[in-house]
Amino acid sequence: MIVVLKDNPNQKKLDNLIQWLKSLNIDIHVSEGRNTTILGLIGDTSVVDIDLISALDIVESVKRITEPYKNANRKFHPDDTVLDISGVKIGGGSFHFIAGPCSVESMKQVCSIAESVKSAGAHMLRGGAFKPRTSPYAFQGMREKGIEILLEAKKLTGLPIVSEIMDFSQISLFEEVDMIQVGARNMQNFELLKELGKINKPILLKRGLSSTLQELLMSAEYIMAGGNEQVVLCERGIRTFETITRNTLDLSAVPLLKSMTHLPVIVDPSHATGLSHLVKPMAMAAAAAGADGLMIEVHNDPANALCDGQQSLTPEAFADLVNSVNHILPHAYRSNR
Repeated sequence: MIVVLKDNPNQKKLDNLIQWLKSLNIDIHVSEGRNTTILGLIGDTSVVDIDLISALDIVESVKRITEPYKNANRKFHPDDTVLDISGVKIGGGSFHFIAGPCSVESMKQVCSIAESVKSAGAHMLRGGAFKPRTSPYAFQGMREKGIEILLEAKKLTGLPIVSEIMDFSQISLFEEVDMIQVGARNMQNFELLKELGKINKPILLKRGLSSTLQELLMSAEYIMAGGNEQVVLCERGIRTFETITRNTLDLSAVPLLKSMTHLPVIVDPSHATGLSHLVKPMAMAAAAAGADGLMIEVHNDPANALCDGQQSLTPEAFADLVNSVNHILPHAYRSNR
């Protein structure tokens, strides 16, 4: 349920309303937009008398919300959320590039790529220290050493870093990581999501291989319900009957999510297609669809990459992608970069 307040409501009357609602075991989410203040009521709202609230002189209107996600719902929070990730502000009309190798392989590799992608226009550095792999015999990542290498690359370039967590027991290792990624396989690892809801750090939440948009938002809700509202959503393709591409990139998810939630939405065309020659056109399409940013895999030697080389761009190809995407971005996006 949402309660839309009139302009400049009497503070004492508002405090009394909130106190009464809390006495009914209702949690209150206050959203102050440019023109409207909204109270989002979270909990068993069946005990709330809509007619009684509507009759209050500080109330404009009252509406019941049927969607099960409340914190992530745009109806509760009409304005776009803008997250400040170590100086990089994602959402609200800006556009950002997150780039780097699928997996951390060595200090030299990561630092070289970090310098290249920064020079080309990247705003954040991605890199996998812990790698979930389908085969138990595949390279699983450098783990703690990988995070140490990413932090050295951050010192070298100043780029905030993004890396994937596998289990809540690893949270302490991510204290200096600027944004923690929850991969597609862990999107519904609810115990992990609950723990991430207790920390004060941005979370990049990727859509699961076969998850609906509502399921993605419910996973975001797990994090936000714990008190951490710093969530960025990532469309990275879903599994369909098509076998030529690694996944099928669902670009309709971008405008749909934008209508459903106030959270920033980025796109990962690398994992979505699995083929390097498709990354640039799909990145351009994602930008045109209204995404808040892109996550691109970049490797200085894709042919010899330990993980996902076939979908990785060279630094030169990434620079070309950035240039092409910037040419099709709306002027407002370019001016806010």
